[in-house]
Amino acid sequence: MASFKFPFFLFLSSLFLHACLAEIICEDLPKDVCSFSIASSGKRCLLETAVEKDGNVEYQCRTSEVVVERMAEYIETDECVRACGVDRNAVGISSDSLLEPQFTAKLCAPACYQKCPNIVDLYFNLAAGEGVFLPDLCDAQRTNPRRTMIELLSSGAAPGPVSGSLVVEAPASAPM
Repeated sequence: MASFKFPFFLFLSSLFLHACLAEIICEDLPKDVCSFSIASSGKRCLLETAVEKDGNVEYQCRTSEVVVERMAEYIETDECVRACGVDRNAVGISSDSLLEPQFTAKLCAPACYQKCPNIVDLYFNLAAGEGVFLPDLCDAQRTNPRRTMIELLSSGAAPGPVSGSLVVEAPASAPM
């Protein structure tokens, strides 16, 4: 009987080890944890809709082509989802929420900005795609949130690090 216990123990141990080393594959994730997850490949997972033959809309988790540097095999915590004001049921990846002052305030708040690097990285890159440097946007949001949103809406993008700060100084008065 003792000779049977050791191989059985090894078999169970190998199953446990395999479960611990399992890869995260976006297509295998349930829809309630898909958004803001990162596959083992380092690519972001995103929630998409698919219309079935009977006309029903089904949500599917897919692997995007967006690669995250320095992170892989990550499922975002519910704490960060709440702190950052993101929605796990959001379909696709979009920068539109950066135009909402309430969202930007949550994203830039210390509870999100300092403790949720995955979400901040995502929106940092989305903002950059719109010509916005997220740290500048957060600084401006803290000092004058209304002006920040006006600048984003009027120009399509807030000035980034190349053009300087978001606050434009008035020209000096002409000498007399």
